[in-house]
Amino acid sequence: MADEFGDIRWLSPDPRAIIELDRCHPSRSLRSVIGRKKFEIRIDSAFERVMSACADRPDGTWISHEILQAYTELHRLGFGHSVESWQGNEMVGGLYGVAIGGAFFGESMFHRVTDASKVALMYLVEQMRNRGMIFLDIQFMTDHLRQFGAVEIPRRDYLRRLQNAIELDCTFVDADALPRSC
Repeated sequence: MADEFGDIRWLSPDPRAIIELDRCHPSRSLRSVIGRKKFEIRIDSAFERVMSACADRPDGTWISHEILQAYTELHRLGFGHSVESWQGNEMVGGLYGVAIGGAFFGESMFHRVTDASKVALMYLVEQMRNRGMIFLDIQFMTDHLRQFGAVEIPRRDYLRRLQNAIELDCTFVDADALPRSC
């Protein structure tokens, strides 16, 4: 993360927040939103735009120019991914992160339309399940993510799970992945 001066810092919180995929389920109201197919979900169609939208916050951001460049390179190398919610030609929500083995490291999310980022998150979880991945690292607990089954675990447990996850031979997305309505 970049601090308020733009210096990049490595953070390893203890405890660490993760979303265990088998415990992540949408609320009844979110299931209704998903069922109405309000959003077209795309993967990796606007990675840099998602990062820029995540960084566009009135209270500041940890996403510096250097972070944007580094994650864009990770995306080019096939590790950085975005999940976007679209309505027509407008991207209205999304998230981005890094996939390594059976883990996805969620970095940030944004929305411009109610539920757009939540639907993107549920699609991310579904994609991870379908690809044999085992957990979503969210670093820090928030009330927003707690509703999706986020839990905090001690660093030693996190490191054990991380080792198991990165040893898995999972691919987050195929080159021919198609957009989908949710």
